[in-house]
Amino acid sequence: MAARFACTACGKCCHGWLPLTLADAVAHAGRFPLAMVWTPVRTNARSYELATRLGATLRLPTRKTVAVLIVPTAYLPPSYPCPELQPDQLCGIHADKPSRCRSMPFYPYREERDQADLLIPRKGWLCDSSAAAPEVYRDHAILDPADFNAERAALLEQAPTMRTYADYLLKYRPWIADELAKLAAKPTGGNLVTSLSSFLTATRRPDAAAIAAGQAPLFHALAERTRDDPALADYHRNYSGWAKEMDSLVQRGGTAGG
Repeated sequence: MAARFACTACGKCCHGWLPLTLADAVAHAGRFPLAMVWTPVRTNARSYELATRLGATLRLPTRKTVAVLIVPTAYLPPSYPCPELQPDQLCGIHADKPSRCRSMPFYPYREERDQADLLIPRKGWLCDSSAAAPEVYRDHAILDPADFNAERAALLEQAPTMRTYADYLLKYRPWIADELAKLAAKPTGGNLVTSLSSFLTATRRPDAAAIAAGQAPLFHALAERTRDDPALADYHRNYSGWAKEMDSLVQRGGTAGG
């Protein structure tokens, strides 16, 4: 069975969180406010085996095992557009846009055979899935998988780094395991958000100061922008705290604390 899809540049998918590869997150550190998003995947999920390869496998306090995807993410409220979305709803960095944007609507955190439902536009989105749109998916296979394969390869390459990060944070912040267990127990799952500074600390990146210098003004600006909106109190709290952490990293020249 074939499926058709074409982007109409409605800009609807260019709002809120944007999962990134680590390489894209670093390359765009002066553009997107970054957080680390943890998503537990239960053993009975169809994507579990793939998640064990792309993320970390953890034994929770409940004695259950879950795979956890840990994803560098452009951390924006759902109502906030991508900073590169132009007034005409076109991408301002089309030639250099992240892998995630190139692979849409396909999603490499799922197996290629499980992509069909992603071609159905979400409510309010104006994607073209009519007979006039090009055929993009047939018999559970992506017809032009170059971008999908490139993003998947980048995710596999960064997986050891994400496992190092998971080991570090679970050692120094053991409460995270409890939070992941709670999320894994929910029928709808959920996400845990941690700071980029904790990742820079864990991985001891030599470019930490440069990344922090790009992030700090973004967090300061967003903390100010969200300050008086009660609906965005969690975002405001995170932006404010992370701005201070990035300032501190810059002052220390990127030398991470414990």
